Amino acid sequence: MIAKLEALEKQYHELSRLLADPELTSNQKKYRDTAKNHAELQAIVDSYQTLKRVCEESESIEKMLKEEKDEDFLALAHQELEELSNQKADCEDQLRVLLLPKDPNDEKNVVLEIRAGTGGNEATLFAQEIFRMYTKYSEGRGWKVEVLSANPSDVGGLKEVVAIIEGKKAYSWLKHESGVHRVQRVPETETQGRIHTSAVTVAILPEAEEVDAAIEAKDLRIDTYCSSGPGGQSVNTTYSAIRITHIPTGEVVTCQDEKSQIKNKSKAMKVLRARLYDRAMLEQQGEIAESRKSMVGTGDRSEKIRTYNFPQNRVTDHRLSLALYQLEKILEGDLDSFISALITHYRAEALERQEKSV
Repeated sequence: MIAKLEALEKQYHELSRLLADPELTSNQKKYRDTAKNHAELQAIVDSYQTLKRVCEESESIEKMLKEEKDEDFLALAHQELEELSNQKADCEDQLRVLLLPKDPNDEKNVVLEIRAGTGGNEATLFAQEIFRMYTKYSEGRGWKVEVLSANPSDVGGLKEVVAIIEGKKAYSWLKHESGVHRVQRVPETETQGRIHTSAVTVAILPEAEEVDAAIEAKDLRIDTYCSSGPGGQSVNTTYSAIRITHIPTGEVVTCQDEKSQIKNKSKAMKVLRARLYDRAMLEQQGEIAESRKSMVGTGDRSEKIRTYNFPQNRVTDHRLSLALYQLEKILEGDLDSFISALITHYRAEALERQEKSV
């Protein structure tokens, strides 16, 4: 680890030198990339320099212990040595985390897809609540949420909604939210008070740039049609709605939220790029299936990850075996307890795998 840290520290100082060069500012892209790399190394270098200082102080005290005979001084020295030992352990733990391989998607925005599953109208109502929950959470972090497409149900719920969430490290915070979210409650239409179970699926996809998911025009079939639903005079009169089919994979994306065909096409392409990028990542992960088998939770969207139990005011995350009796707060977007615990959980698993591979 020390050899790697020495190399990173050297790289950090070289980046510092480049940032001080006035010529670099003439190339804004290169300047931004250099500044980003410099900032990413800052925490690692700070921790490593702290570790070196602690080690030097420990060595200095150990030398004095060999020469000093005063009992009061020796007691103080041993106490300080113990504190430095604890600091050293903390620095080493922090550096192990900082040196974990970075997820290249962590800095990206998120394409959020929510679909009603089993449960009929009740599932569409829950899909609406889950979308509101993520919207509230995003707003609390200062992120922007833009609906790309929505398919409302007759009872005021959502059969499906696709939105983009733009914000700093949005994907790094939300990536563990993919999966089946289950609700247990008595529907308003239930006359005998029986508890029903419904479910929605949540997909968290990193927004893909054109370079991430190259799409050739010959692979697309683009259909236009009249939009339906609320929207004013343009509804059923102009061919503004877009349906894009990616022929090689069969992926179909529709968008009719905007009056402009061009805007709808742009939104649809964002969703298509994200889906194709996600598909490519899953195929790549399939090649290392053995490491995925060792994980407690795969993040696969087919697995049940969380249950919202209304009668007991309880929300349970099944990957963590963590239950919180704060259902109303959580549905209002207070997700930090779950999200922070999930990040810690998957980070610990990554550290364990890293140590086993050494």
